[in-house]
Amino acid sequence: MKILKDILYKVAIESVTGSTDIPIHKIDFDSRKIEENDVFIAIRGTLSDGHDYIEKAIQLGAAAIICDTLPGNIEKGITYIQVKDTNSALAFMAANYFDNPSRKLKLVGVTGTNGKTTIASLLFQLFQKAGFKVGLLSTVKIMVDETEYKATHTTPDSITINHYFNEMIEAGVTHCFMEVSSHGIHQKRTEALHFVGGIFTNLSHDHLDYHPTFAEYRDVKKSFFDSLPKTAFALSNIDDKNGTVMLQNTVARKFTYALKTYADFKAQILESQLSGLLLKVNENEVWVKLIGTFNAYNVLAIYGAAVELGMDSFEALRLLSDLESVSGRFQYIISEGNVTAIVDYAHTPDALENVLITIDDIRTKNEQLITVVGCGGNRDKAKRPVMAQIAANLSDKAILTSDNPRNEDPEVILDEMEEGVEAHNYKKLLRITDRKQAIKTACQLAQSNDIILIAGKGHETYQEINGVRHHFDDMETVKEILEQLRK
Repeated sequence: MKILKDILYKVAIESVTGSTDIPIHKIDFDSRKIEENDVFIAIRGTLSDGHDYIEKAIQLGAAAIICDTLPGNIEKGITYIQVKDTNSALAFMAANYFDNPSRKLKLVGVTGTNGKTTIASLLFQLFQKAGFKVGLLSTVKIMVDETEYKATHTTPDSITINHYFNEMIEAGVTHCFMEVSSHGIHQKRTEALHFVGGIFTNLSHDHLDYHPTFAEYRDVKKSFFDSLPKTAFALSNIDDKNGTVMLQNTVARKFTYALKTYADFKAQILESQLSGLLLKVNENEVWVKLIGTFNAYNVLAIYGAAVELGMDSFEALRLLSDLESVSGRFQYIISEGNVTAIVDYAHTPDALENVLITIDDIRTKNEQLITVVGCGGNRDKAKRPVMAQIAANLSDKAILTSDNPRNEDPEVILDEMEEGVEAHNYKKLLRITDRKQAIKTACQLAQSNDIILIAGKGHETYQEINGVRHHFDDMETVKEILEQLRK
C-alpha cells in the first residue's frame, strides 16, 4: 500500500478536499478497473471524459478522486484533489507510485515521423549483443530483457510505462530504448520520465488528424528535447530541415548526424544492394544488413547513441554489422519464381517515397515494380491523395486497396486516394478494395525478376474493419500466394 500524499509529489495541485494521509491500493484512469481504496484519475480523452465517471468510481470503492474540475456532489469520506492538468498528474503519480523506475535506467527516447521503431529496436538488439540486460517500448513489441509483451500503442499510458519500467528494474535491466510519439508527448505520458538521451529522426506529413497544424506537430516533438536535463544527450538528424529546430532550446548536450552535411556522426554510402549497405561512418567502413538511404540515417542514429552511452566506437561498429532488420520494415522474400516481395510499414507520404526510391536505386530497371498501398480510416485524410500520387509516380503499376478502414467506408478512402493520381498515370492504376485480392493480383501480374512492394501495415497482423480486428499479415499472405502460384 502507498500513502496518497507520497504519490502526489510534483503534482500541480489547485485544491484539496479531505485527507491525503490515507493508504491507497492502486491508481487508475479507467473507472471500470477501480477497486476498494483505489485512486481514480479523471482524464479528458478524445472520445470520453473521465469526469463523467467519478460517481461510478466512488461506487466501486475509490478512496480518492483526481480531477481538474470538482464535481457538484462532494461525498463525505472521499478525498478530492483538484489539479491543473489530470494528464500531467497521472504521469507524476504513476512515476511516484512505482518509485520512479525511469531514474534507475539509462532511458533513451526516439521521436520523429519515421524510423522510431527501427532505431529503438536495433538499439535494443545492439546493447543486448553487447551483453547488457535491455528493455524496449516500441510499436511492434515491449521487451523486458528476454520476455516479450504485446504492444498496443507507440507510447503507452503513464501507468503502463512505469509498470514495465518497474518490471525492468526487477529483471536487472540497465538500458531501455523507447519510441516517443507526438500523441504521447502531447498527452503528457512522458512528462515525469527521466531520459538520459533523446534522438530525432525526421519530420514529415503525419498525424494531422490529431494536431491541427504541422507547426504544432513539430513543436510538440520539439518540447520533448526542451524537457531533457542537461546531463542528457540530444542527437538530431540535421539533414532534416527541422533537425536544428529540435536542438534550439534544449539544455542537453547537443550532437548531430547527417549524410549530406557536416555533423558529429557522418556517413557516406559506398554500396547499396538488396543484401545491405556498405557505409563509411566517421572514416571507418562498415557493412550492415539494412537496406536503403533511410536506413543509413538509422544506422548513424544508433551508432551516435551507442557512443554517447559510453560504448567504444569500434565495438559499436562491429555490433552494427551483425544487426538484423526489424519485422515489417523493408522485410523481403524472393520466391522460387524469382519475384521479390517487400513488406514495409510505410504509412506516410515521406516513408512511402523513401522506400520506393530505395527500391529504384537497387533495381536494374529491367523489371516491373508493382506497389500495393492503402490508407487507414479515421486518420489523417490529407495524406491519402499524396500517397496515391507517389505510388503511381514511382511504380510501374500501383494497386490501391484497403489498409485498416476502421469505421470508414473503404470505397470513400480509395476515392480520396484516387483524387491524387494524375491523368497520365491512370493506365498504371488498379483499384481493388479487398487487400488479399489486391496482393494476389500483384503476384499474378509479377513476372520473374519483378518486385512487389506491399506498403502501410508492415508488422501488423490484423486488419481493422468496423471496429473489429481480423487476422491479416501481409508477409504471411504474400508468401502463401506466391507459393500457390508456383504449383
